[in-house]
Amino acid sequence: MSGRNRCVNPFHRPECLAAAAPAGKAKLTHPGKAILAGGIAGGIEICITFPTEYVKTQLQLDEKANPPKYKGIVDCVKQTVNDHGIKGLYRGLSSLVYGSIPKAAVRFGMFEFLSNKMRDEHGKLNSTQGFFCGLGAGVAEAVVVVCPMETIKVKFIHDQTSANPKYKGFFHGVREIIRSQGLKGTYQGLTATVLKQGSNQAIRFYVMTTLKNSYKGDNPNKAMNPLVTGFFGAIAGAASVFGNTPLDVIKTRMQGLEAHKYKGTVDCAVKILKYEGPLAFYKGTVPRLGRVCLDVAIVFVIYEEVVKLLNLVWKTD
Repeated sequence: MSGRNRCVNPFHRPECLAAAAPAGKAKLTHPGKAILAGGIAGGIEICITFPTEYVKTQLQLDEKANPPKYKGIVDCVKQTVNDHGIKGLYRGLSSLVYGSIPKAAVRFGMFEFLSNKMRDEHGKLNSTQGFFCGLGAGVAEAVVVVCPMETIKVKFIHDQTSANPKYKGFFHGVREIIRSQGLKGTYQGLTATVLKQGSNQAIRFYVMTTLKNSYKGDNPNKAMNPLVTGFFGAIAGAASVFGNTPLDVIKTRMQGLEAHKYKGTVDCAVKILKYEGPLAFYKGTVPRLGRVCLDVAIVFVIYEEVVKLLNLVWKTD
């Protein structure tokens, strides 16, 4: 009997069962692995890219100064180094280090949790599903980690530009903020942060899912070179920057030391548009573009590589 005829009824023979099984079923990443790998990736990434975040925040806060203190990116870096040395570019780093690890952990953990439930029978996630999983991941990280972390970071950086800085360190600063403003003092700009992080991760994971699906084709388990992952991550990061920089500017204003001037997110947006014009919403785009592209590329590369290592020592299937 020919091989073709032997498998007319594939349920009669074990070898035919294997042939009839879905080919190329994608391997799922356990949320626990995602949390651990995401935390490691987030911690390493922020130590590399923080100076660009510092410059971006300074330029956004400087927009309302009259006259502005900085003439641009290079001038901001030059003045900071001249006044405080190279370490001046790392002011406020501690607040982000403490926050970046849980932020990335929550982001990737939530993404994998949601995506594992939305994948088809072959384990594949389409672009639309990637968008909504990214949206869920972004909202989760905004509420749990990003809003309080970013509020503290912005207040720290803004405080250092004053004549007499009042925050002596991370824990002292947090204590002073909570003492004077209550716990809600670390949740200024929550709406803007949720909108920013939700759209950020929705765009990034949409683009990343689309590019990875295109690259892997019919083989969902096709290995990806770290350089390819980094390149795709940079593209995803750039897309998110152009998509939501206005929200980032509003968020930064809402979390600064002069946030009391605004009644809320909408009022902040209206006042920026009325008194500074539409271009003010894109202040700091260039330094943010460079930071975010590098940020997303590094995070995705490290995350993917750590997951590979965890798969060798942590069996979850």
